[in-house]
Amino acid sequence: MSLDHTPFVTPRGSVSSSIGNSAELEAHLTLSDKLKVFKSSTFDPNAYVASKSRSMNEKEIRHLCAYLVDLKKASAEEMRKSVLANYSAFIRTSKEISDLEGELLSMRNLLSNQAALVHGLAEGCQLGSLVTGNEDSDMDDIINEKTDISKTEKWLIGYLETLDVLLAEKRVDESMAALEEGEKMTKEIIQGKTLSPSLFHALQNAITEHRQKLADQLAETICQPSTRGAEIRSTALALKILGDGPRAHTLLLKSHKEKLNRNMQSLESTTYGGVSAYTASISHLVFSTISQAASDSLTVFAGEEPAYTSELVTWAVRQAEHFSLLLKKRILVSIAASGGLRIASECVHVCLSHCHLLEASGMALSPVLIKHFRPFVEQALHTNLKRIEQSSAALAAADDWLLAYAPTSRSNNTALPPASSYSSLNSYQPKLSISAHKFNSMVQEIFEDVGPLEILQLDGLALEGLHQVFGFYVNLLINAMPGSAVTENLEGTGPKIVKIAETETQQIALLANAILLADELLPRAVIKLSVNTKGDDDSQRRAPDKQRLPEQRELKKRLQREVDRLRDSFCRQHALELIFTEDGEPLLNAQMYLSMEEKGEIPEWFPSPIFQELFVKLTGVASIVSDVFVGRERFATILLMRLAETVILWLSDDQTFWEEIETGPTPLGQIGLQQLYLDMQFVMIFSSQGRYLSRHLHQAIKNIISRAIETVAATGLDPMSVLPEDEWFVEVSEIAIKMITGKAAFDNVEEDAYSPTGFG
Repeated sequence: MSLDHTPFVTPRGSVSSSIGNSAELEAHLTLSDKLKVFKSSTFDPNAYVASKSRSMNEKEIRHLCAYLVDLKKASAEEMRKSVLANYSAFIRTSKEISDLEGELLSMRNLLSNQAALVHGLAEGCQLGSLVTGNEDSDMDDIINEKTDISKTEKWLIGYLETLDVLLAEKRVDESMAALEEGEKMTKEIIQGKTLSPSLFHALQNAITEHRQKLADQLAETICQPSTRGAEIRSTALALKILGDGPRAHTLLLKSHKEKLNRNMQSLESTTYGGVSAYTASISHLVFSTISQAASDSLTVFAGEEPAYTSELVTWAVRQAEHFSLLLKKRILVSIAASGGLRIASECVHVCLSHCHLLEASGMALSPVLIKHFRPFVEQALHTNLKRIEQSSAALAAADDWLLAYAPTSRSNNTALPPASSYSSLNSYQPKLSISAHKFNSMVQEIFEDVGPLEILQLDGLALEGLHQVFGFYVNLLINAMPGSAVTENLEGTGPKIVKIAETETQQIALLANAILLADELLPRAVIKLSVNTKGDDDSQRRAPDKQRLPEQRELKKRLQREVDRLRDSFCRQHALELIFTEDGEPLLNAQMYLSMEEKGEIPEWFPSPIFQELFVKLTGVASIVSDVFVGRERFATILLMRLAETVILWLSDDQTFWEEIETGPTPLGQIGLQQLYLDMQFVMIFSSQGRYLSRHLHQAIKNIISRAIETVAATGLDPMSVLPEDEWFVEVSEIAIKMITGKAAFDNVEEDAYSPTGFG
């Protein structure tokens, strides 16, 4: 094959270039396209390798080898997927092949008997006349006509009588020995010609007839309910030796099926101790029967045709299907509808545990169970998630939004670690409001037994559901903010009525609920998904699954974004209270600076009232969060940063404010510029002292000051000549902070201390 048809060819024909560009070309090719070159009927592997390696160096040959190895792996994976995708068709075809093989085997036996008959008849010199003359005669008539009975003929008479007696008394072993003796004598008679063709034909017919009668007796024995396991195996083996292996294998499986049905009926008629006990009993019964049937099949038909294995697999899949349908009808349908996730999970876990025991013998039936059980466990999961939303909404309507520890009477607090790992009870108990405690407890219960969720590939759905219900709860907390414009209507359930958090303490409690759930409690529940439940010892069962860590980190980021929504709502609410009046009029406007020139006198320098209120607000919030977020100072700091940024960024982006400052009829004068500069310095200083001066806040303040200075400079006034040194602004701001907080240590301050010229 020429290089022009291989995936390594380039327009320039160089091997190295083709190797280098193959990855780019293959990015747009399917696996089928990549394998076309190898599917040709004229493909010559030696010529292909020779054409590739003729002008290639060692490095290029390694690239080619690596490419071929990757292609081999991809082809094997594609074949594996194809086999899995067509597994049911494969089983059906295998069953049909098994039936055909059984028919062919029967035909082979018949043909063998016919060939022996023809061969024996052909040995006689008067074949036609003898057969015609004795066709309707029995053997007794034939022998009675003879005056001289040979030794072989005497044996024949005794043999047939013995065979009839053995079959009548159902002495299987002796009957099989007699049939084997008859087969040997048949061969000797053929060689020695010691019987006439008519008697030889009668002997063969008698052996065939008695063989069929014995096979029917064996088949009847296998189907008897009273036949024990060991007898079933020995009888099936005898039937196989008689040449009817397909029938023996089918009856062997049928006997196990009938035994299973009888035991299940017996189990149904007895009372059982609950759903879990019933599931465990019937699951153990079904899979132990399948295991025993597989063991019997391998024992009796080991090393035989693949048709037996195909029939066994088909039979086992059918039993698993029937069992799944029974469990769905009796248990899973009602449990899933009522949201009994734990009971459904326990039932599935028990069944899959029994199913996994069969995998050692190569009987993988778990896909059958998963196919039937997954929808019901998924339904139960959705029902529980919906129940969390409903319970949270009901409690939020009456929640007082006060943080408290969970009731100590709870016997099994799954959200908490063992008390022995802490010095005191309150050192690890979360303080939440009533609705948050309920939300947390319900989530912890869902993730308590998560092994079946992972096996059923529902762990991803559980994570997504957790994010949704947490987002729903955060919406409730947002609606609890005073004046919140957000009213959620999730999935047609209607507006959520929640109790308003009137005080700042209650509003910060909303934040505490969200941050503690997102940062600690919910991840503690989610980490259970990463526990390996298939290990044999505790160390293996508690080993985290590293493949789950990226999913958990991504979920934690999504939960944090929900917390950010609540925090932004809090900051926006308090910023609006500072900036606007109840009538919607802005308190932070351009006139507070532009009107200062009209008074014609130097004011007593002090930060503007709105920024004094901002300082008081931030100081109060800082005091509350320092008590609430103990050990979570970073979140408290971020909250104060965002609150300060919200007000300053609003001022920086308010087009109406800057239009009046820059293009309004009244220009910004010296006093207004000094007041604006003082206000910004005041914010910067108390933010810095409180350790929540962020880079964004610092940059926004610098931008406001720069824009105001440029506006004054545009009027022809030199801003630097009218602004005092920065020390003056710092001094005034620090005095204002002391006075507002009541920490001023002086009774009288000289007037020139407030004058810009005092530092001139």
